[in-house]
Amino acid sequence: MQSGRGNEVFDVIIVGGGVMGSATAYHAAKRGLRTLLLEQFDFLHHRGSSHGESRTIRATYPQHHYYPLVMESYTLWQQAQAQIGYTVYFPAHHLDIGPAQEPILRAVIDNCRRHAMPHEILNRRQLAAKFPGRIDMPDDWIGIFNRLGGIIKPTKAVAMFQSLAHKNGAVLKDKAEVIDVKKEGENGVVVFTSNGESYRGRKCVVTVGAWVNKLVKKVSGVELPIQPLETHVFYWRVKEGHEGDFAVGGDFPTFASCTGEGGIYVYGTPSLEFPGLVKVAVHGGNPCDPDKRPWGSGYRVQDLKKWIQHTFMGLVDSSEPVVKQACMYSMTPDEDFIVDFLGGEFGKDVVVGGGFSGHGFKMAPVIGRVLTELAVDGVASGVDIKPFRISRFSMNSRI
Repeated sequence: MQSGRGNEVFDVIIVGGGVMGSATAYHAAKRGLRTLLLEQFDFLHHRGSSHGESRTIRATYPQHHYYPLVMESYTLWQQAQAQIGYTVYFPAHHLDIGPAQEPILRAVIDNCRRHAMPHEILNRRQLAAKFPGRIDMPDDWIGIFNRLGGIIKPTKAVAMFQSLAHKNGAVLKDKAEVIDVKKEGENGVVVFTSNGESYRGRKCVVTVGAWVNKLVKKVSGVELPIQPLETHVFYWRVKEGHEGDFAVGGDFPTFASCTGEGGIYVYGTPSLEFPGLVKVAVHGGNPCDPDKRPWGSGYRVQDLKKWIQHTFMGLVDSSEPVVKQACMYSMTPDEDFIVDFLGGEFGKDVVVGGGFSGHGFKMAPVIGRVLTELAVDGVASGVDIKPFRISRFSMNSRI
């Protein structure tokens, strides 16, 4: 193996150049750390979880531990885009709808109250008054409306973090597939790539998305309970003459809908990237090997068509989506993240960020900060990572 950078020793080597790895590189470089970001494919590729045209940012979570992460992320997104000089975050209101007794919605309401988040609980009549002729729901459903929604432009956001990391001195290398990480005495780690190069670092952060279980198992023998899923995002045509009613910048919100036991969880955004088209998709997907993608037709599309037809009152054509984009999820059994030290022989020298389960993108700025602090300082300030520790799976995995 030849050394990729001579005898240089990096303070932190980040494996994986999606949004989490790029945000980590940004935070590390901003601290003046010698930072290396390695990506197995081209930067800004479309094979993982960090590409595309939009992601929702919202604060209405049923779990209390996400609220402070989202709120910090709102601030960090705006700080980063101010530094780069272009916009990646577009504000919007947010709406959750579903059965009135749905446990997820009850937990969302409890969290709104716990964190003193201003919100409105709407019945069917009140929802119709707020969005006349555009959004409907059954009589036994409720809506939860608040002003903490928004859209993030994902590919643009990844490019932003990479540019800012480079501006602050980080070294960025794509087409550099990491195949192994080895402990180097008391001096850190050596990272090996498939093209025969090696890199020495004091610390290493692994953020390879759907490939995290493969790499971590190869490196340490630990098998993380993370299931890659192939999912799809769909764009649907707004009926002519009503395009402005569904556009970002007006009163139309980002939205999510839990339809009850056995149903689907729907999410979407106002029209932004494709004028006259609204994004509506299903949270979930089909299990797959990220290196052998089926490039399938979609997940529960017929159920989604029915939801669109009933919810948008005929103003969105539910017959067929106009645009379809494939993406990857990395799902944990509880859909909480993994943000933790790898442990074992690596101790605190290797940190893993993965299992973001289709809802982590919005929190990338704060996750990047946390991963940097765990790697370099051994502890993350202001964040309880207990819900994200690997050890929570010890009863039903080989960890």
